[in-house]
Amino acid sequence: MLRDRLTNESQQNNAAVRNANGSVIHAENIKKIYGDIAAVDGISFSVEPGETYGLLGPNGAGKTTTMRMLSGLSPVNSGSISVAGVDVVKDNRGVREVMGVVTQHDGLDNGLTVFQNLFLHGFLAGLSRKESKNRSHEVLEFFGLRDRSKSNVYELSGGMKRRLAIARSMMTNPSVIVMDEPSTGLDPQSRNRVWEELAVLKDSGVTVLLSTHYMEEATILCDRLSIMDHGVILDEGTPDQMIERHAPKEVAQLRVTPTSLRTVRDYLNERDITFREVGALVSVTGANGERPDLSGLEDTDGVRTSYRAGNLEDVFLAITGRELRDE
Repeated sequence: MLRDRLTNESQQNNAAVRNANGSVIHAENIKKIYGDIAAVDGISFSVEPGETYGLLGPNGAGKTTTMRMLSGLSPVNSGSISVAGVDVVKDNRGVREVMGVVTQHDGLDNGLTVFQNLFLHGFLAGLSRKESKNRSHEVLEFFGLRDRSKSNVYELSGGMKRRLAIARSMMTNPSVIVMDEPSTGLDPQSRNRVWEELAVLKDSGVTVLLSTHYMEEATILCDRLSIMDHGVILDEGTPDQMIERHAPKEVAQLRVTPTSLRTVRDYLNERDITFREVGALVSVTGANGERPDLSGLEDTDGVRTSYRAGNLEDVFLAITGRELRDE
C-alpha cells in the first residue's frame, strides 16, 4: 500500500536529513525585495522531520513569496535556505527533486484526464513510463480518485481538483511537501476531506509546510506555526502556546439587531470595554482576558450573548491590532 511505502520512505529520508543538519527545512534571515518593498524581510524558521509547520497570516503577509523561495521558484535577495540537505540558493532545481509543491493555482492540464495529469507529471519528473504508471495508480487509490481516473480535469469539482494537485505532488516520493493555501476556495465538505488526507500524509511521516489564512486550518493541522504580517514573523509556537501567550481566556459574542447597536456601543464605550464589530456580531473582551461585565445588557431587546474561548484570530488581533481577514 502507498501509505506503508510512504512511511518507509519518509523514515529513510528523515534519518538522512537528521544526519545532515537536524532540520528538514531551515531558513535563515531570508529577504525578498521588490523595488522599495520588502515582501519578506529577514525571516528565519526551521521545520523538523515529520512536522507540519504553518505560516499564518492575511493576504499580502509574505506567505506565498516565502513558499516560492523555499521551492526554488523565486531567488532570494539575501539569506540562506536548506531543504532536506539541499542548498536552495545554490541549487534551485535540485530542491524540487526532494519536494512536492502545491501552489494556490493548481496548474492542472484541463485537456488531459486525471490519470494523464499524474502520469505526465511523474514521467517529466524523471520516472520511467512503468514507474510513473504504477505510481499514478497508487496515488489515485490513496486519494480516493481511482473512479475518476478517466475523467477530464474540467469535469472535477474544486475539491477533487485540489486533491488531484496534492496527489500529483506525491508522484516523486518527496520527503517534503510545500502547500500554499491548500483549501482556499473549497466548500466545508471538500476542505475537511483535504484536511483528512493531509493528516494521513503526516501520519506517514511526510514533512509538510503550508500557508493559510484560515485559523481553523492552522489549529487543526499544524504542530507549530509562525504568524506573519508585512513580511516579518511576529511570533512562533504551537497553536496552544500562541493562544496561551496572546489570546483572551474568553470572548463574549453579541448578536445585535441594527436598532440595538447604538445602545450596545454606548454601554461598552462608557465602561472602556474592548470590542470589535464584524457585521451583526460584536466581539467583546474584558480586562486581562477575563469575562467582561455585560450585566447591563441582559434585558436589552435585540441582543443575544454567547461566549467562546480565545483562538488564533484573537492572537493575530492582539499582536497586530487588526483582523486576520483584513487585507
